[in-house]
Amino acid sequence: MKAQFIELNTLDQLDELFEVSSRKPVIIFKHSTTCPISANVFDEISEVDSTIFLIKVQNARNISDAIAEKTSIKHETPQTIILKDEKPVYHASHYDITKSDITAELENNSNF
Repeated sequence: MKAQFIELNTLDQLDELFEVSSRKPVIIFKHSTTCPISANVFDEISEVDSTIFLIKVQNARNISDAIAEKTSIKHETPQTIILKDEKPVYHASHYDITKSDITAELENNSNF
């Protein structure tokens, strides 16, 4: 199975994701629709067998900024953050984002 992307468009959706992370890990991917590196990383993480919550930074910079504020992780694009218990347990940017790292983090953080 390939990744199922769900685009985030509101701050309420983001708040809900933080709450969901109390029950299961949540993957967030900040994506620039105009950046070739982001396009390559998007292709890479499309192979992750999970739901990935997508923020297109050109359309939702306020959501991207709110993530940076809530997690204390400086904004970058592309960027992947995995939340568990409303806190980041993994983050990477640019070509440090890999399917294998995300899959390993999900396996390591799937037990509550």
